[in-house]
Amino acid sequence: MKEEDESVEWSGSWVSQRLGVELVGDDGLKELLGLALRRNPKRAHLLVSHVLGKHVPQRPSVVYGHGYELGLRVRELLGSEEAARAVVLGYAETATGLGHSVADGLALAPYLHSTRRPVDGVARAGGFEESHSHATSHLLLPEDPKLLAGEGPLVLVDDEFSTGNTVLNTIRDLHARHPRGRYVIVALVDMRSAEDLGRLDAFAEEIGARIDLVAHAGGTVRLPEDVLEKGQALVAAHETGGTAPAPAGPSATAVVASGAPSAVGDRPSGTRHTPHGADGTGGADGTDDADGTDRGRGPDGTDDGLDPHGTGGPDGSQRPGGAAGAGGTRGPHGTDGSAGRGPHAPHNRPDTPHAPHRPREVDGPHAVRVDLDWPADVPDGGRHGFTPAHRVGLEAALPAMAQRLAEALGLGGPPAPAGSRTPTAGTAAAPEADGPRVLVLGFEELMYAPLRLALELERTGAAREVRYSTTTRSPVLAVDDPGYAIRTRLVFPAHDEPADGPGERYAYNVAGGGFDAVVAVVDSAADTAALHAPDGLLAQLAAHIPHVVLAVVPSYVPAPEKEPMLPEPLRGPEFSSYAPDEVGWLLQDLSDVELEAPTEEREEAIQSGGAHYAESLPVEYQPSDAYQALFHAALETSAARIARAVGAVTDTVLAEHPQRHRPGTPSHERRPVLVSLARAGTPVGVLMRRWARHRHGLDLPHYAVSIVRGRGIDANALRWLAAHHDPADVVFVDGWTGKGAITRELAAALGEFDGFVPEIAVLADPGGCVRTYGTREDFLIPSACLNSTVSGLVSRTVLRTDLVGPHDFHGAKYYRELAAADVSGHFLDTVEARFDEVADAVDADVKELLSADRAPTWAGWAAVERISEEYGIHDVNLVKPGVGETTRVLLRRVPWKILAGRGAGADLDHVRLLAEQRGVPVEEIDDLPYSCVGLIHPRFTRGATGADGKAVAAQ
Repeated sequence: MKEEDESVEWSGSWVSQRLGVELVGDDGLKELLGLALRRNPKRAHLLVSHVLGKHVPQRPSVVYGHGYELGLRVRELLGSEEAARAVVLGYAETATGLGHSVADGLALAPYLHSTRRPVDGVARAGGFEESHSHATSHLLLPEDPKLLAGEGPLVLVDDEFSTGNTVLNTIRDLHARHPRGRYVIVALVDMRSAEDLGRLDAFAEEIGARIDLVAHAGGTVRLPEDVLEKGQALVAAHETGGTAPAPAGPSATAVVASGAPSAVGDRPSGTRHTPHGADGTGGADGTDDADGTDRGRGPDGTDDGLDPHGTGGPDGSQRPGGAAGAGGTRGPHGTDGSAGRGPHAPHNRPDTPHAPHRPREVDGPHAVRVDLDWPADVPDGGRHGFTPAHRVGLEAALPAMAQRLAEALGLGGPPAPAGSRTPTAGTAAAPEADGPRVLVLGFEELMYAPLRLALELERTGAAREVRYSTTTRSPVLAVDDPGYAIRTRLVFPAHDEPADGPGERYAYNVAGGGFDAVVAVVDSAADTAALHAPDGLLAQLAAHIPHVVLAVVPSYVPAPEKEPMLPEPLRGPEFSSYAPDEVGWLLQDLSDVELEAPTEEREEAIQSGGAHYAESLPVEYQPSDAYQALFHAALETSAARIARAVGAVTDTVLAEHPQRHRPGTPSHERRPVLVSLARAGTPVGVLMRRWARHRHGLDLPHYAVSIVRGRGIDANALRWLAAHHDPADVVFVDGWTGKGAITRELAAALGEFDGFVPEIAVLADPGGCVRTYGTREDFLIPSACLNSTVSGLVSRTVLRTDLVGPHDFHGAKYYRELAAADVSGHFLDTVEARFDEVADAVDADVKELLSADRAPTWAGWAAVERISEEYGIHDVNLVKPGVGETTRVLLRRVPWKILAGRGAGADLDHVRLLAEQRGVPVEEIDDLPYSCVGLIHPRFTRGATGADGKAVAAQ
């Protein structure tokens, strides 16, 4: 291909031609986006933004200007009064800087971004899943919990709005806690498919709130049916195919440029060669062309269509681009400067020596460390909240910090007075013709601080050119082709001791980008030995860029509050029908509070977002004579099977517990502490305790704690446990697994607490979600057939802010009035009576379990995702797999359908009876990994039940 042909090639054409992926939409959409291939089993393609500053190095004024202009549009949409009450929430990791820039455009809005980094001592205020991402769990960790509790508009910012699942999951979670009347969704591009376009309107109607959408451009991605399989095959072929040679030195294998032979990496690291578009220069982003002219002019001839006089400043005088209306209407395209970008052109220049530098401190062989003197009262970003007052402090400190960077880069020059500055795009001074090309490289979620530093460097004009991008967790294939958005890839180990363990991290389009210097900006939590290691980020950068500067921003961690004394556990007979030594309940007694609501009323409130399921209780199901007879028959039939599973899981725990011991631990202290997840786990915990005593003479402590999907485990209960036991001895216990949501919830919650092992021991693991279990068969556990009358007469747990304070245990009720129907003791005694009978089988089972590969397969989660999509539910929380979960659906929720494995036998007799009583169809299907699956009604209004959504007479 001729060079002039390469200059106009779209950076998504390589993927489009090979996979049949099409990007269609507004004019200029392809100037904002390119395409690459993910190394991800969930989604084949990646939309690569030219203006986000994540994967493609870009001028900081362009990156910041796009976010700031979106903030101005939101301010105009809301009006000044509502804008002053707004809170902005950005998404980790990609949109943390974009969201912060939007908040700056709003001017008066505090900012918070989600995070994948748990922080000790900071309570979680929420969390949600991003289903298509390689790393899905988002945490919300505001220093001030009231930040998300107001009634003003909530502005949610992401780089792209595609299926809408992530945003809707967020709104659903937060609206359940703190309902508000208005939400605004902000994205660089709206890429929803035709099938997803109506979901936002329907969801807004369900929760009774207004939801607006503001985006720079809109379109959609058309994907062939087999794109995932083809994409994975293409990635595999290129990962094992041609790899371009890297420069000699410690990072010789770090640059990966698959596909055609590459010019990247075949020159010494001291030379400057730029493959076409490798760093976004000379590309569709409208930067310098080969002749040095800038083709990224807006209609008025100014850079990127923004006013050269800085009229996009905090006074809001820049002409806004029009606000989006409710339901996803976008404003006119072009006001963000994305129209009129020039063609993709090469950016090769003769080599020139880079300017000498004056290092403040030499930081090993790879980098010069510069002391920024970051202001002590300004957080490093929005992980715990960033207020307008913090912004004022940062603005005042930026000139001096940029001056320190300039000195380390050898640029010199006095800082401009703060009063002469404006933080928006279009204000850079004329660049030095012979100055260096500088890249400011941020770090994963730390995007805003390095962006503002880069913007300040650009504004001074001391460098010939300043670019900005960040490292990332996202694994993406690199292909050295002008029609591909990710030309080169640096690979290095994670250096912030991430909660999910070690792994690779990446910097894209940096190697071969023609940079004379790079400023790596990390927070202090990431300034570790791994950063400075021979294969670490700094060494990788030094192998490709002559001058590396390291700037460390102090990681802000809120001061922990002093905690009051917590009460002792509740015990029977004052609370529960269990004997006092069977279990201690780390709960508060809410028996005198009216918490019950009719099932249909609760379901409507839950699905509308008006309430969380843990804020009320269902009316306790009173079984009919036929159902009680079925329970007793099932218990007699399955007692030995349950006893065998109890013995297997208990002895597995006991066998592996010594691995948790600390050297020198006295033998009498070497025992597990059973902590069951109330309430389904509590009968199992009691049985495990009885087995340990019956078979081994061990008296194991046993407690019950509350865990709530979407809100985590009771943090105060964990603090009590840590104060009274070694956290390493705690073994969490549950009855069974479904799709594994509680398993994930527990693992995420325990990231905030030291010492606890984030695993659950269960009686049955049909979902393949844990490694410690009695069986992986999906069979009837009689304790799942009933509610409180088989669980010590204790209700499911309650978490409501007006009843549970910040230093209280979660709540529950003790239904003393149901004592005549209580079979809790009968269930335990019947199973324990079979212990001796199954002892030999348990010994054989445990021997097999200890030698087997018991790693979680997560097959259940995959099945639930498939069923959710096949049945048009689009919410995995409404799919409840397994006999136990299906029973709960029929007893406590509004069921829609029951899916039963074809030929399932007596284990489902009680399910069929309950379904008949509630008028719910049972559909037999093949290839079901569970005995049955319960589907909650996906579009519920009061009285809706059954497959047709119509009311069914009470049984």
